[in-house]
Amino acid sequence: MWFDACGFKGRVAPVSERLKQFREFREKMNARIHESGNLEIKRFFALDARAYEDGALPVKTKELMGLVASLVLRCDDCVTYHVVRCREEGVTREEFLEAFNVALVVGGSITIPHLRRAVASLDEVEALA
Repeated sequence: MWFDACGFKGRVAPVSERLKQFREFREKMNARIHESGNLEIKRFFALDARAYEDGALPVKTKELMGLVASLVLRCDDCVTYHVVRCREEGVTREEFLEAFNVALVVGGSITIPHLRRAVASLDEVEALA
């Protein structure tokens, strides 16, 4: 029996296909949300985007912080997003593992299933390189 990176039974999509589907769905649904015209939602999205811009802390550090927070909060979509972004920012496997350890220490054993999926996502991203 096969399991995909999120633990679902069935056939495993090709490495790039799952991440491609994730990105396409995220972009499609973000566009749908923006179409609502809700000012508060638009403000939140803008705030989120600005929080990860270069500042006193570089983007790479902020993405690692987002990854740790996502693991602690147990948001698998967020974890996948930040794994991809961290890799785009040049985070090494060793840096990922240290960040994963921080999340595990802060979040406790309840984060272990999400840690597993984070490592699976990292494996996928590295296989694409």
